Amino acid sequence: MSSESVGGILGAIVAAIVLAVAVVFGPIGQYGKPPKPAKVEPAAAAAPAAPAAPVPRGPVIKEVPNQ
Repeated sequence: MSSESVGGILGAIVAAIVLAVAVVFGPIGQYGKPPKPAKVEPAAAAAPAAPAAPVPRGPVIKEVPNQ
């Protein structure tokens, strides 16, 4: 057998494997798949409109008794 015929046979085997994998995993993209459900946003009425700004805090100074 010449190298061209061996290459043709190996190419046909690889092509058959690729075709089998494509059939197993199905069509690419959204075609043939069920549509994704739409996301439902939670109600924004329960949450405050804007969070209150935190109160700036200074350093904490504790008095330690001298003993």
